[in-house]
Amino acid sequence: MARDLQEFIKQVDKRGQLRRITVPVDPELEITEISNRMLKAGGPALLFENVKGASYPVAINLMGTLERVCWAMNMEHPEELETLGKKLGMLQQPKPPKKVSQAIEFGKLLLDVAKAKPGRDFFPPCQEVIEKGEDVDLNRLPLLRPYPEDAGKIITLGLVITKDVETGTPNVGVYRLQLQSKNTMTVHWLSVRGGARHLRKAAENGKKLEVAIALGVDPLIIMAAATPIPVDLSEWLFAGLYGGSGVKLANCKTVDLQVPADSEFVLEGTITPGEVLPDGPFGDHMGYYGGVEDSPLIRFQCVTHRKNPVYLTTFSGRPPKEEAILAIALNRIYTPILRQQVSEITDFFLPMEALSYKAAIISIKKAYPGHAKRSALAFWSALPQFTYTKFVIVVDESINIRDPREVVWAISSKVDPSRDVFILPETPFDSLDFASEKIGLGGRMGIDATTKIPPETDHEWGKPLESDPEMAKTVDQRWEEYGLADINLEEVNASLFGYDLH
Repeated sequence: MARDLQEFIKQVDKRGQLRRITVPVDPELEITEISNRMLKAGGPALLFENVKGASYPVAINLMGTLERVCWAMNMEHPEELETLGKKLGMLQQPKPPKKVSQAIEFGKLLLDVAKAKPGRDFFPPCQEVIEKGEDVDLNRLPLLRPYPEDAGKIITLGLVITKDVETGTPNVGVYRLQLQSKNTMTVHWLSVRGGARHLRKAAENGKKLEVAIALGVDPLIIMAAATPIPVDLSEWLFAGLYGGSGVKLANCKTVDLQVPADSEFVLEGTITPGEVLPDGPFGDHMGYYGGVEDSPLIRFQCVTHRKNPVYLTTFSGRPPKEEAILAIALNRIYTPILRQQVSEITDFFLPMEALSYKAAIISIKKAYPGHAKRSALAFWSALPQFTYTKFVIVVDESINIRDPREVVWAISSKVDPSRDVFILPETPFDSLDFASEKIGLGGRMGIDATTKIPPETDHEWGKPLESDPEMAKTVDQRWEEYGLADINLEEVNASLFGYDLH
């Protein structure tokens, strides 16, 4: 993997998808206001070259469209993401090949794994400049403050790297960090995340937890770190599988951790178990300000960076945001893995408007009574990231789950709420979800919007309306003859009902 952040920015620029802003801009509120408008418009990536109070340019909205996410993954089309998902699914639950073709395919996969192993860089670009001790001043970084009532400046796209103090197994996560002083930040992570588990283990062993924050890495590595699928592989190996070659790693200067050698910045520090400070409130992905929560304090003793670094960032909030676009791409990657876990699921979709995880629409090839309920229950337990999905809507495989008109029709025409809706009360839940009566506990709803079969119903189901196939074929053939060839029916249909199906 020879590419770094600045090389990816050049690629985006070459394809006409980058705007350089040279006038002075403020990292407090102004950059996010500009970026938010671009995200809503599906606009280009932005590079702010003149940020007030900072010496470094800011890149944002780099992965603000699915097209650019595919470029980050070295792909051209979203369909290729499902091919990657199939590869990861084979690694998760490998099965003995039954055919020569399957053996060849599995052999190629093992070769890919061998190529994906991380390498070592002894003269890393990320350590061209080294600052230690009193020279460490995080105020020099162009940290953003996205919303008016945010508690302070934050880091959002940093890779937070820790390791198990007993086994040495590393974890790479993407967590929000809040600036507390020139050399300290709090880190906000859920208790189930790898970094939190490592901190608990460090506390049990009476040790500090070493932490490294890699800023401005190749976006492909960010995608790998944001893929929480249950495969016994490191995030570095994931990134290598994503990119086709291993990530180059470098040893940190003051902590026993490894970071991507081509990072723009690296922050090195430690957490003393039990040392916390209030973190928040901040605008979050739910579309509200989160609460204030005591969070672990990181004390940084070293900052390294390139000679001319670029600061990569993003921000959370109600979709569309970059995190929602990333989730759409991950949805494609998960699809083959989910099919492998729950074989009756033919497709699934996490709408961006539902925060890309709060509601799921799944289609099944229905085979028996109660099949839809079983599929919903299996979905919730299939992968860890579906734990916080509130609503699961199950439809027949004939429904286009990405077309809201078809989904709403299925719900309206196939659901009797007294029979087809079931609720699981007080299950473990997202602490950021204010809709729950008890923080950390919430209900889940399953909706069976499939065609009912006995004994689910006592009466015969109506026959669906369909065009006469011969007449439809005739009209297709004569469409130009009617003088209607210039009309794109799909676009007219979508605009008529206010939907964008692309």
